[in-house]
Amino acid sequence: MNLHPINAGNFKLDGGAMFGVVPKVLWNKTNPADEKNLIDIAARCLLIEEGDRLILIDSGMGDKQSEKFFSHYSLWGNDSLDTSLKAKGFHRDDVTDVFITHLHFDHCGGVVQWNKARTGYELAFKNARIWSNEEHWQWATQPNAREKASFLSENIMPIQESGQLNFISRSGTSFQKSTELGFGVLFVNGHTEKQMIPHIEHKGKTIVFMADLLPTAGHVPLPYVMGYDTRPLLTLDEKKLFLDNAATNGWYLFLQHDAHNEIITVQHTQKGVRLKEVFTCHEIFN
Repeated sequence: MNLHPINAGNFKLDGGAMFGVVPKVLWNKTNPADEKNLIDIAARCLLIEEGDRLILIDSGMGDKQSEKFFSHYSLWGNDSLDTSLKAKGFHRDDVTDVFITHLHFDHCGGVVQWNKARTGYELAFKNARIWSNEEHWQWATQPNAREKASFLSENIMPIQESGQLNFISRSGTSFQKSTELGFGVLFVNGHTEKQMIPHIEHKGKTIVFMADLLPTAGHVPLPYVMGYDTRPLLTLDEKKLFLDNAATNGWYLFLQHDAHNEIITVQHTQKGVRLKEVFTCHEIFN
């Protein structure tokens, strides 16, 4: 197995929204804001190369939205899904599976693109199976008022119409081994219903793709919960259980949204679980 980080682009989000009730004087130490109160955010995806399968976890925002839409997110840098795949020697058509942790636009937007005539949409990965889970799919296609702006129909319905949509089978437990994809999946519900957190065994290490359970290294302390989470008190419980396990077992946490820290480990301290070490993907994957 080979693992490759794929940067689908960088953007900015409001620091207050990213840290909820935590005062700026605290979160600004780890995630410094600009003059508009925006902090740097990445859309770091993960490519798993194993045998004849090439599995992409998440896909970033994509590029089909309007200029007005993207102006809200202050895009920066030169990275994109295509350039990142090319740098690793791959093309979208090589991808056999796209695993979507959840259907918020910054995680799944890259799965769908305009057709050549720009008269409708098509899947950007023509040879790939697209993986979600049935409970989350129902949640996203019948969105609540709070999440409606994150679940965009143009990102979701073309996947269903393509015939390439597949659901991960679930046994009802919060953690299980995916028989379809070969890695462990933790189901969490604080950020959104049935978000999926992949656990990948690689060279004797457990690599956990954190998605929005732990957006950045600055979110390690338990109260540092995003304002975007639909059930923040549940996130607290889910984070505590997860971080306790991560510290005890020495897991390597792949940070999808931290623009400046790629992988971290955590440790038990008298103040609770805290950051231990920071690594690059190259250091851990090679």
